[in-house]
Amino acid sequence: MTNWVERLIGETQARMLHLLRRSRQTINDLSDSLGLTDNAVRTHIAALSRDGIIEPVGTQRDTGGKPARLYALTEAGEELFPKAYAMVLAGLVEEIARRDGRERADELLRAVGARAGSRVASPADLPGRVEAAAAALRSMGGDVEVQRTDAGWRLQGLGCPLSSVTASQPQVCALAQSLVETITGRPVTECCDRSGRPRCAFQVDHA
Repeated sequence: MTNWVERLIGETQARMLHLLRRSRQTINDLSDSLGLTDNAVRTHIAALSRDGIIEPVGTQRDTGGKPARLYALTEAGEELFPKAYAMVLAGLVEEIARRDGRERADELLRAVGARAGSRVASPADLPGRVEAAAAALRSMGGDVEVQRTDAGWRLQGLGCPLSSVTASQPQVCALAQSLVETITGRPVTECCDRSGRPRCAFQVDHA
């Protein structure tokens, strides 16, 4: 189990998620594996269910008594675990740049962003499209605020969902920039902060 997940939800719940990631578990299963009472397990399950991390997924009927409820991770729970996405994306961008040049890598990243943006339903009014672009960035894992400026709007990120990649491959920001341009239909300036704790930022001009 990764240390950061333990810090996030505590060691006991982290161990519980590790077991649920392997297979569906009943309260008795978790109690036996964790060395906890059934009531203690129920308390943790209630908290994790409330946060949308685990969910009931049926019952186990071969218990010789009352059917026992089975629990499993939700999609949100699965996303707590580290993935190879960042490593794969960084390697892919580097390989494209090595073979075909940085301009080609940028072109492909922008094409991916444009395709993703084209799938977002955009309101007719520009402020609505700006909000839709912010929502799209949030769906990628970003925490974004919409700020009004003299020139238009600034989508200010309080973090970066691709921070582990942008440090070595800053051109990855072109993907998000292209997404915002496609949704808003306006010129967009990328002004991300990649120092220390990276933060996304995109300026959308109203004219």
